[in-house]
Amino acid sequence: MIEVIFVFSHNQKKYMKTVIKNITELIQTEDTPRKWVAGRDMKNIRTIKDAFIEIVDGIITAFGSMDQWKGVEDWNNTEIIDAEGGMVFPTYCDSHTHLVFSSSREDEFVDRINGLSYQEIAEKGGGILNSAEKLQNTTEDELFEDALARLNELVQIGTGAIEIKSGYGLTLEAELKMLRVIKRLKENSDVTIKATFLGAHALPKEYKDNKEGYMDLVINEMLPKVAADKLADYVDIFCEDGYFTVDDTKRLLEAANKFGIKAKTHVNQFNAIGGVKASVDLGALSVDHLEEMNEKDFDALSGSDCMPTVLPSCSFFLGIPYGPARKMIEKGLPIALATDYNPGSSPNGNMNFVASLGCIQLKMTPEEVINATTINTAYAMGVEKELGSICIGKRANLFITKPIPSYAYLPYSFGHNVIDKVMINGKIKKI
Repeated sequence: MIEVIFVFSHNQKKYMKTVIKNITELIQTEDTPRKWVAGRDMKNIRTIKDAFIEIVDGIITAFGSMDQWKGVEDWNNTEIIDAEGGMVFPTYCDSHTHLVFSSSREDEFVDRINGLSYQEIAEKGGGILNSAEKLQNTTEDELFEDALARLNELVQIGTGAIEIKSGYGLTLEAELKMLRVIKRLKENSDVTIKATFLGAHALPKEYKDNKEGYMDLVINEMLPKVAADKLADYVDIFCEDGYFTVDDTKRLLEAANKFGIKAKTHVNQFNAIGGVKASVDLGALSVDHLEEMNEKDFDALSGSDCMPTVLPSCSFFLGIPYGPARKMIEKGLPIALATDYNPGSSPNGNMNFVASLGCIQLKMTPEEVINATTINTAYAMGVEKELGSICIGKRANLFITKPIPSYAYLPYSFGHNVIDKVMINGKIKKI
């Protein structure tokens, strides 16, 4: 167990200092914050062995090797944590989730075992429409309590920042209900949370033969209300055959841009239909899924400010192809990895498992995976200046591992939790 020593003086000061010492290896350090890491550079991470890190009022103020540590100069309001052989990482940033939902969908899981595809399940009323119906009949308080419990579980396994989408409402009131729940999560958690409006997730039953009518609802009624109430940091759309077209995507993103809301889009999950280029052209912060890619998609991303985001646990659960991570890296692109946590296609928010899949299935090195789950996912959430690395001036969202032989052991030991302590804003969270 990691030893924590609290030392307080009667002469109380306004600040709180924390020092973590005897760190076997401090992972993902940098002198100045980087935008992201791309291409060949993703194979490199900076670490410090036998290290310390100093935190004041939740902000990283110093770090280095133990022989550089000056010791405790002022015992007022000082907390000393002995890592005792553990490593320290920046917490994961999970840049793509659907954390707010009403109930699980294990019946569809069984349907897939029995041979039905994701699309076939959707056609018989399952999938997103199933979740939407259940959510519409669930109270806001119930949704909040369930989502908060899930969020707390994710913090315990290393997630310190998370993006959460709506999209299981599909009516004006239900979408607003979801976004209000996300707002309450922001207000009741120390974790950094970004909200994404995903009204264009699927066509509700009543609009089955009237997609234009539903797009009008999303753009002319939902979006203005969301913007007016300041409920969303981003907007999203499921650009895919059988859902929403490239033209639908362009229309929504153009409308969102007028409200000053950037996009994060679902593209290329099953088919490459041009959603990547449309998203890039209209300033999307990230394009997510990318299981199917072509040369036009790679070209569109090259030189852009858009983060390609791969969701390997979705591929694992649905048995669909994994995104071509290696090819994207070879083409000099950055890559982020996120969970896609949702009840239908990725009922797991464990970023440690995502890291393992990155190595095992995407053939990424441990260093590439660390970059893809910290710095690059921080960028995909718009929080790269405050999270994603060990850097002076950034917030102290960290986790301390149990003693492990190397940082590669974390993705290697899939299914095991090697995290001993999680720190959010410089404070240890109970595990």
